[in-house]
Amino acid sequence: MSAPTSSVVGSITDLTVGEGRTYVVDGQQVAVFLLGDGTLRALGARCPHRGGPIADGQTDATKVMCPLHQYTFSFADGACTNGDIEPLPVFKAELHDGRIHLWV
Repeated sequence: MSAPTSSVVGSITDLTVGEGRTYVVDGQQVAVFLLGDGTLRALGARCPHRGGPIADGQTDATKVMCPLHQYTFSFADGACTNGDIEPLPVFKAELHDGRIHLWV
């Protein structure tokens, strides 16, 4: 079995600190966030509750809040931190030479 490879989805200039952007990789929507410390985080782009756009949510260093019904999801494991909602998938995201790499 071969090692997973990354997909380059864009440039770091596409992102604003504290905000997200949705990319599509292999047919899957992924919300990518640039945090204040310069790290990237990536989660499934649709809230499992009602399909809210996760990339439009408010963030802090550890979580993002769905803009529709205020469910929050941990960047670490995708778990909903304030309700009985299924977790979001978590993806590896890294910055290399100013380019955003995702593993989906």
